[in-house]
Parts: sequence; structure tokens; C-alpha cells
Amino acid sequence: MTAGEAVVANSGSPEAAFEGRVPNETTAAVWRGGDLIDMETFPIPALRAGEALIRVDLATVCGSDRHTVGGRRRQPCPSILGHETVGTVVAKRGRIETIDGTELRIGRRVIWSVTLPCGTCDRCARGITAKCRHLKKAGHEALESGWALSGGYAGHVLLPRGMPIAVVGDDLPDELAAPAACATATVMAVAERAGELAGKRIAVIGAGMLGLTAAAVAAAAGAVAVTSIDISADRRALAGRFGATRAVGSVPDAGTIDVLFEFSGSRSALQQGLALLDIGGIAVLAGTVAPDGLLEIDPESTVRNHTSIHGQHNYEPRHLLAALEFLSGSAQTYPWTELVAPARPMSELRGLLTGPPGPAPREAVRPSR
Repeated sequence: MTAGEAVVANSGSPEAAFEGRVPNETTAAVWRGGDLIDMETFPIPALRAGEALIRVDLATVCGSDRHTVGGRRRQPCPSILGHETVGTVVAKRGRIETIDGTELRIGRRVIWSVTLPCGTCDRCARGITAKCRHLKKAGHEALESGWALSGGYAGHVLLPRGMPIAVVGDDLPDELAAPAACATATVMAVAERAGELAGKRIAVIGAGMLGLTAAAVAAAAGAVAVTSIDISADRRALAGRFGATRAVGSVPDAGTIDVLFEFSGSRSALQQGLALLDIGGIAVLAGTVAPDGLLEIDPESTVRNHTSIHGQHNYEPRHLLAALEFLSGSAQTYPWTELVAPARPMSELRGLLTGPPGPAPREAVRPSR
């Protein structure tokens, strides 16, 4: 045992049994509004039944955190950001089951859901747990909320009872596993909403982390054509390596498609993309998470063309498993690790959140040991 750690052996009932080692404190990057981020030390609370303590191995920087710091989206403050995180289980109290029903073990590398649902409200009962009426979110909770250690930009994360957790296979490096907790799982949910992709013509607006992943998912599912649309020439070049059969800088003004995926948040691009949908076409919108004006929808053509338009925000626990399975099965097909820049120390997080985007779709930080 090292200094600053407490060890408790298994004792008492199985429900209350404690396993592992708990440091007395951990360090986290605390967002205090605007571009102010302070490195601070926090005591680690005693674990309650059903809770697990995770040592963070790697956290990637999602665009939504950049939007939060930049003032484009609202978030409780002060708080510890970061929701694309992979880590190792160092302590737990009681039996905890992962999403696939297996028991969580000390020493396992895991990822967890962005959303923590109550499991009992009407929305949870309908299977829409991502929109639970009592929802809590990893990396989105205020320090005074009772779940201070919710974000991945820290040495440790505390996972409350009921948090959907998935074990990461040894074949997946941290750089693939961390984005699976948000970007990849969200894409799996978007693809599910679109239905069968085999034999379909797909257009993907946006070639960031989600758009590139969506192109790969569509190609792997047997789409006959995958068009990637992005204003960045560098991102378009990447799209060709992730399943896109064509990469263009703007929405084509001719041609038809069967499925439209929107990940850019650009109203004008979406407006043009909807016009390309063929009879029975399906559009799934996932990129517009901040106000960007209203769309013009022609009710007559929507009716006559059997057009379907869906919105997708976050995902369900099954999509977390689907994300890991897809990444594992496609690791030799697509250069996933190139989408994540080499990890920086946590002390450089402010620059990653406030500076211009780098060439890779995802930056990463790794807590110092």
C-alpha cells in the first residue's frame, strides 16, 4: 500500500462488501466559467453500495466541451468537464453489473455512458433513458451537485449506482476506447435510427469524429455509395480512408440519396441535404445541439416523398456495446488511432479547449501518475 491510500478488505454482506484501494484525494481540472480552468485537489468520498472508483487512463476532448468553454452551450459551473473517458476500476462497493450482465471486477479497463438515468420514470420505461426526467450526465454535473467527480478531466471518476458501464477488450487502445463513450456510441444510435444501410446511398454532412465514424459504419454495413461533405480539405482527405466513396466541400446540387446523416450543426448544409433525399428517404440529425435558425420544410413534398426526419441526442446503453464491438471489428480496416492526437498532460487542457482545433478530430489528455 502506498501513502495516501486506504485499503478495506471484503466484509459484511455481499451488497456492502468493499474491494480495492481508494486514494485519499485526486487532482482535477475544474472549469470555473469562460476560459478559466484551475487544477485543484479533491478528497475522494467513501464509496456507497453500487458505486465504483475509476482511475482515468485517457480522456479525449469532445467538441461539446469546447462549445461549453466558448459559451455556445450552457453547463452547470463550476464543474469537471470530460465525458469521453477510459479508465481502470480501482475500487467498488457491492456487486456491480456491466451492461452485458457480467460482474464488474477490480483492474478491468472500462468506459461508461454519458447519461445516468433514474431507470424508473416514464421515459426510462419507454426505453428512452437518454432523455430520463431525472437525468444526470458524466462531465456535466456541478461541484455542489453531490457528484463532483463526474468528469474525465481528472485523476479519478466516481461512477454512481446504476451507471451503464462497459468493459473494454485488451485489443482496443485507450485512444479508440475513450471516444467510444460519446462519439462512436452516438453514431451507432444514429445508424440504428436510419435502419438498413446495405445497398443504400448515404450522405454524411460533417467529417469530424462523428462524421468519419458514420462513413465507416455506413461502408461496413454495405452502403453502395458514401458521400462525405465537409469544408475542410484535410477532413475530406481523411474521409476517403474511412469508407467514403466521394468527399466534397459542399452539398451537391444534383443527385439523390437514400439516407442523410447530419453532424455539422450547419442549418444551411442540412437544408440543402434534405433536398437530395429520394422517395422514402431518411434523415437523421445529430449535429445541431445549439441554435442555428429554422429549417424550411415543404409539407407536401415530405408527404408525397414519404420522407422521414429524425433527431438523435446521446444514446442508449446498448449503443455503448455496439460501439466497442464495431471498433474492435474494424480496427484493421480503418486507421482509428490517427483521429486522436498524442495525449497531453492535464495541465495543457485549457489550451486544448480554447485554442484552434488541431489537425486530428480529437485531442487527448492523460492524468500524470
